[in-house]
Amino acid sequence: MDRPYFFFENLASALPEIPPDSIVSRTFFEDDKHKAILFGFAEGQELSEHTASQTALLYFLQGEAKLTLGNEEQQAVPGTWVRMEARLPHSVKAQTQLVMLLIMLK
Repeated sequence: MDRPYFFFENLASALPEIPPDSIVSRTFFEDDKHKAILFGFAEGQELSEHTASQTALLYFLQGEAKLTLGNEEQQAVPGTWVRMEARLPHSVKAQTQLVMLLIMLK
């Protein structure tokens, strides 16, 4: 029988070293309701404006970023948490090396 929980002690350890001029990502959990992806950005790297077909949660674990949500620009720092409705245009630009957790709600 499967456990009724999923425990991951240190999310940042799931990422390899973040090479300069790179973005790395690792899906570390997926079931019929959620998909969890850990992103690591080198300083200056950017996910250009895009949308998602599902509601999404962002949690910033390390570093700082400029986050654009629709027409609004926000500053993300460690501890920043965001819930985005499906189809909201958004972008992320790392101002320092950055580790971010994305959870897609299916």
